[in-house]
Amino acid sequence: MNINDILQNPDEHVRFAAYLDQLGRVADLDEVDLVRRVLTDPDRTMAQSAVLRHLDRRAAGLCPGPAYEGWAQAMTPATNARPFLAQRLREWSLFRAVTLKLPWQPGRPARIIQLAPAQDRRRNEHRGHRDPRRRRPHQADPQHREGHPQPSKRELKNQLTHNS
Repeated sequence: MNINDILQNPDEHVRFAAYLDQLGRVADLDEVDLVRRVLTDPDRTMAQSAVLRHLDRRAAGLCPGPAYEGWAQAMTPATNARPFLAQRLREWSLFRAVTLKLPWQPGRPARIIQLAPAQDRRRNEHRGHRDPRRRRPHQADPQHREGHPQPSKRELKNQLTHNS
C-alpha cells in the first residue's frame, strides 16, 4: 500500500497502522519526505500520533550512536510545524546528552535543549530584570496574602511563555 492509497481509506485506524508500517520500512533517504507526507493527513491527531511513535522508535534505536545527530538534524525541519513533535525531538536530544554525558548547547539539532527556567531567571536578573515572585518581606505588596505572591495574569502569561 503506498501513501496515496493510505489517504483514500476513510478509517483512521487503518491509516494509522499503514503509516506505521510505511514509516517502519522507509529508507533513510526517504524518511523525512514520508514524515512530511504523513503529517498532511486530514486527521491531524492521528497523523501526529503515527509520527510520534515513529520518532520514539527511531530515536530509541539511534540514540546511542553517532547517526542520531544527522537524523535529528534531518527531522527538525519536518517536525517544527508541530510543537509537540518538536518538543519530543528536543526531549530525545536531552536524554541522549544526559545518557552519553555529552555537552549540549541550545539551538543545535542534537543538542536542542532550551535553558532551564532557573538559568533564564539568573540571566534576566543579571540584566537588571527582577523576578516579581522573589520579593523581600519588607517589599510586601497589597495583592499578596500572608507573604505568598499572587501572580498577575501578565506574570502567569510570561511564565507560560518562558517555560514552553
